[in-house]
Order: sequence, then structure tokens, then C-alpha cells
Amino acid sequence: MFDTQEVRAPAMPADTATALLMPPSGSGQPVHLLDRLNAVFKHRRVAGTTFLLVVTAMMVQTYSTIPLYQTSSRIEIQEERSTSLTSLGVNDPTWWQESEPYYRTQYQVLKSRELARRVVRRLHLENHQDFNGLAPQPRDPLTLIRQARASASAWVRGLVAKPAQVVAAPAPDENAQERGLISAFLGGVSVSPLTGTRLVDVVYTHTDPEFAALAANTLAEEYTAQNLDQRLSNTGSMLGWVNTELATATEKVKESENALAQYRESNNAQSLDSSQNMVVARLTSLNETVTRARTERQGKETAYNQVKGADPATDAADNFPLIGNNTAVVLAQNQLALLKGQLVSIAQNYGPDWPARKELEDKVASAGRLLVAERRKVIDAARNEYEQARAQESSFAVDLERAKGDSTELSRKSGDYSLLVNDLESNKQMFKSLLDKQKDLTVVANSRANNVRLMDRAEPQRAPISPNPRKDWLTAILAGLTMAFGLAFGIEYLDDTVKTPEDITRRLKLPLLGLVPAVHGDRVPVLTETVPHDFGEAFRSLRTSLVFTSGGEATRIIAVTSSQPLEGKTTTACNLALALALGGSRVLLIDADMRRPGLHKTIGLQNGTGLSHLLVGQARVRDVIQRTTEQNLFVITAGRSPPNPSELLASERMNQFIVNLAHGPFDWVVIDTPPVLAVTDAVIIAQKVGGVVFVVGSEMTRRVHAERALETLQNGRARGIGVVLNRVDFDRNKYYYSRYYGYQYKNYYGQNNVA
Repeated sequence: MFDTQEVRAPAMPADTATALLMPPSGSGQPVHLLDRLNAVFKHRRVAGTTFLLVVTAMMVQTYSTIPLYQTSSRIEIQEERSTSLTSLGVNDPTWWQESEPYYRTQYQVLKSRELARRVVRRLHLENHQDFNGLAPQPRDPLTLIRQARASASAWVRGLVAKPAQVVAAPAPDENAQERGLISAFLGGVSVSPLTGTRLVDVVYTHTDPEFAALAANTLAEEYTAQNLDQRLSNTGSMLGWVNTELATATEKVKESENALAQYRESNNAQSLDSSQNMVVARLTSLNETVTRARTERQGKETAYNQVKGADPATDAADNFPLIGNNTAVVLAQNQLALLKGQLVSIAQNYGPDWPARKELEDKVASAGRLLVAERRKVIDAARNEYEQARAQESSFAVDLERAKGDSTELSRKSGDYSLLVNDLESNKQMFKSLLDKQKDLTVVANSRANNVRLMDRAEPQRAPISPNPRKDWLTAILAGLTMAFGLAFGIEYLDDTVKTPEDITRRLKLPLLGLVPAVHGDRVPVLTETVPHDFGEAFRSLRTSLVFTSGGEATRIIAVTSSQPLEGKTTTACNLALALALGGSRVLLIDADMRRPGLHKTIGLQNGTGLSHLLVGQARVRDVIQRTTEQNLFVITAGRSPPNPSELLASERMNQFIVNLAHGPFDWVVIDTPPVLAVTDAVIIAQKVGGVVFVVGSEMTRRVHAERALETLQNGRARGIGVVLNRVDFDRNKYYYSRYYGYQYKNYYGQNNVA
């Protein structure tokens, strides 16, 4: 009944072809914080070791560190303007600039080598054990601390007992030893300004608290003294320069006065200043007078030119305003008009010989002559006034020219005189300015005002600032936790293997058929033998998934493969077939991995005549089928390894064989195929069967390999693919599987139960 027939492999039923394509499960699970912490639990050994190493290293460093004591003295730094007793420097733009650069400069001065040199020489640090570098150093840190404290305390007591040695005398330039002492001393110095104030803390750190206090106080004192010394030195230098310049200015004033006096004598210019003022005033007055005279002459000339052509004997002369408006002319005109009126009145009644008429005619003639005379007087007066104005203008013009000559001569004399006067005034002004500065500098030098003062002196501290075991413990624990969590998350992030069902449903986009737990040991677990209960239960669940999702009554043929070797595909195929057989189904298990056959070893059979013999025509189906200890399970081993496995699997004999199996007496046919990425055998078989069970080794198969293998299967037109996650370490991922999948068989059945 298993003989091959010359027919094409029919298409599998639709329900069988799609049986394994279940919708992805678990892809919508929310990400919980404990899911992230599962990475820490998984790598708990590495994380715990890292935590212990970090904490141990940090605490060893803490307890092996020599204690350091820190103390500080407080000084007040005022602006330089606060100690100014005079107006010296107020015109300097830098005097009014912002104070921030000044304070930053002072902070650097507090940490300068020049100031440290003063402290080193004052404290004679070449005799101090911690600085001279000559004392033998014990190996025991506690002994080193005790000796250092004792030596430092004795040195401080000796230094305080002999105050005469505290004053530092001027010393030559520093040598190599002193440079080392200065650098060592500056290593413990720090400056801490108090924000919003003019107070500064001078901090010193050392292994001996008494020396730390002494160093901080000495540094503050030397800074105060140095600041005052620099101010006085600068003031003294400036005062000396001013005195020299003042003497020079005095000589220049004397020379200028002598030159001016000699010039006055030689040029008869004793009153040159006042004379110059008089000449200028006279010249200005004459200029104004000439201008007025010229204006007056021009007006009178115009008036004369109007009337000089007039005939006084005619009434036409009255048309000129100067004549017609003259008072005498107007009176003469009125008198003549009155007499003429009377003559007309008498002439109407009396004849020419009438005596009264003749007398009146004589008066009219006399009035006419008077009018003409008055007119002539006006013309003559206009001519006289014009002549007088012209003569006066000429006289004033002569005086003006004479004044201009005097002014020119005076200007010639006053040119050199003005230079001498200006030189004298400039020298006097310089002399006065230098004299004022001399007085200001003398006041400043005598005042000894200092803008820096010591507010609080440093006191020895009882508790060290370092190490701080309580703080260091907390820091070490936090650092250990950070390193442990970071390492665990880093390993988890860098690990791109398939680990959880979510990696399958979310990353690989395939349905999950089931989980197979890892079984520790060298022996291959088979359901016919003693195996852990959770291992057997996993294959029963896998059997249930296949039975309830495959559908149909025909023989269901599935292929089992993986992406790479050693992922457990052969073990999965054997146990899956056993689980189906134990469930009452007739199962045929075929080893199609003819390159590296291993199914016969797992199932405990001989690899004599097998699939390769069948495909080359050297055996029939009944000759290659072997029975097992399980009555419902039949096996076809791989047989002898042929030189062309892929060609045999793609041959027409293989197609006819699978068609016959689909109509044979078996309920299930499970075919174990080679890995997909190794050879193409699995792809050839996948397109001939109803579904593919793709085995993925948990935490050993990289996602990129699994994706490439699945892509290869899908490009080969595999009808249905489901994934089995094999070798899952439930203990390693206890929280994840107990939260989402409830795998707690050991807790339920007991750890010693077996299938």
C-alpha cells in the first residue's frame, strides 16, 4: 500500500495548509517595569559580582585613604575706591569700571605662587615632614597617619613657641626645592567666594588639622600684608616720580617767567596786555563811528542831490519834500497866500491908485521875496550839511587807518609775547597739577589704608572631610547598583538572540506553537524515558496545538527544521512524534537529514536501509519502515549518506512518496529536515508538506539568522510555518514566564515528578 504511483503531489487541503498560521499571541502585552528588571534577574550572577566588586573596590579605597582635614579663614575684600582719601585717580576710566574683574583677579592672587612663596618662607616648610620629602615612609597607612600627625603637631607647637622666626626676611630667587614646596603647598589651597558678598573663604586641606588651620590663617595674613605692601609700594613709586616731575616743572616755570620779563624789557611791552585791549577797543569804536558817518553822509548827499537843481523863485521848488515841508517855507507860503487874498478883496472895490491897495501890493511883493529867500536857505542848508558830513567822514576815516596801523604794530609785538604767556600758563598749570598729586599721594602714603582685612581666623577641625565612610558607603552602593544594572541591561541589549515568545510574535511575525524547557545534562531527553515533568508537559501542549489547529481527516504531514545546527530540531521532531503517538495517533517519523543523520541515535534504532535507499530505488517503503517500542510510532531513518541529497529530495520519487503518505494509514507524518541556512534540503521539503515546525533555540539563535531562514522558507513557498521555542530556561526567566505564561510546573507537581 506504500508503493509509489506516477501521480503529481496534490495540493494540501486549505485547512491543513493554514493550520499552523495561528495569530501571534502575546504581541499586545504591555511592557511592565518588572519586565525590564527580568534582565537583571537573568544576569543576576554577573550583576551581583559586579556590584560586589564595585562596592569592595570603593570601600577599600575609602578605608585606605589618609584622612584629610579642611579649615578656612574668612577675609573681606573691599573695592579700592572704599579706601581712597583723596580724589586721586577719579578721572581714570578704570577707576569706575565694574568690580567683577577686580575680584576675579584677587581670587587668582590668593592662589598665586608669589603669595605662596611668602607663606612657605614664613612657615619654613622645608623643615616640615610632610613637605621636605626626606622622612622615611612606613608601609602601614595607620602608622603613616599617626607619625604625620605627631610630626606636624610638634612642628606647629615649635613654630608657635618661637614667634621670632615667623617674620620672613627678603630671600633670593627660589630654587628647585622651594619650587617644589610652593607647588606642594598650593595643592591644598582653594578659594571660595561667598555669593552676593565681599567675603572670601581661604580654604586649606591637609592631613593634620592644626597645620591646615595655621596654613589658612598664614595665607590670609600674608595676603593682607602683601596687598598693603603693594599699595604702599605703588604709592611710594608714584610719589617719587611726582617729586621728580614737580622739580622739573618748577624749573620750567622759572624759565618761562624770565623769558617773558626779558621780552617785555627788550620790546617796550610792559603794558602790552592793557594796551592791546585799548587799541582793540579804539579800533572797534572808530570802525563803528566811520560806519555811522558814512551812512549819515550818504543820506545828506541824497537829500542835497534832490534839491540842488530846484529854482527857489518858482513854486515848483515846493514839490521837493525837503523844501515844501520846511516850517519857514510853509509860514512864508501862508503869509503870501493871506496877503494875496486881501489884495484880491481890495482890488474888487478900489482902483490901482488907491493908497491902501498899493501898500498891500508892496506887502505881497515883500512876502514873495521872503518865500524865495526861505527856499534858498533850505537849499543852502542841505548843501552845507552834506559838505560837513563829507568832511567829518574823511576825518574819521583817517583816524581809523591810523588805528589800524597801531593795531597791526601791536599784533606784531604781541605774537611772541602771547607764546611766552601761554608757555608760562601751561607750565604753571602742570606745576599746580603735580603739586596737588604730591599732596594726595602723601596723604595716602601716611594713611596706610588697606581694603583687605581678616574677618575670621581658621580653627582646627575635629572631623575629616575625607574619607566619609557613611557617605562613601551610600555612594559605593549606588555606584554598584548602577554598574550592575547597567551591565545587565547592556548585556541584554547587545544580546540579539531569540529569548522570549514576544521575540517570535513581535520580531519574527509568526505564530508560537509552544515552549520546550531546557533539560540539563549530556543525555538527550526522550519521552519514552524518564524526563522532567515540565519537559513532557511542553510536548503534550505542543501536540494539543497541532491536533486542535490542523483540522481535516487526511494524513497531516509536517516538516521540522531550524535555522542552524544544534538548536534541537531532531530532538523536537522525535519527541513531537512520540507525543502524537502516545496520544493515540499513528505516526511516521522520517529522517530527511541525509547529510548528518542523527534521528536513529535519538530514537535508539539502526541506520541500515533508509530514505536514501528508497529514493534511489534500492528499497521499497515496507523495507525502510522500522517499528519502535511505541506501537503507534514508525520510523524511516536516513540510510546511507548519498552524494546528492538535495537532488534526491527534489526528485519525482520523493514527490510520489509524499503523495502516497498523504493517503496512507498514518495520521501524522513528521519529517526531520536539515537546517535551512546550512543547505537547501529543508526548503525543498517545505513546499511539499502541509506545514513547517520551525525550531528556535532560546538564547542561542540570533534574530538575524532566524529572520534569514524564515525568509528563505517563505521564498520557497512553504505552506505554513509555526515556531517552537526550544531549550527555554524557565529558572533564568522565572518572572517573565510566571507572569505571562504560568509555567510553574515544579511548584505544582513537585520538583521530583517525572513524565
